[in-house]
Amino acid sequence: MTAPFLSLAQIRNRLIFTARAILRDHRTGPDGRCPVCRTPNCPVATAARNLLDAAEKVQLWSTATEPTTSDPNDPQDAG
Repeated sequence: MTAPFLSLAQIRNRLIFTARAILRDHRTGPDGRCPVCRTPNCPVATAARNLLDAAEKVQLWSTATEPTTSDPNDPQDAG
């Protein structure tokens, strides 16, 4: 499928899948450097970790919210 026909959940899942594959490729070697970038702090792996952290936070945030019921005494609901 192409991007215009993907749901947000499918796009999120593809981003997570890609980030995990990047982390496998850019895993720190025995010398403490990335085998692909040859740098001690691989910016590509850092970006992939940040994406996974953000995706996890969004997932936790979206599932943690509960539907609210309107309060009949709330002045903002009157209208």
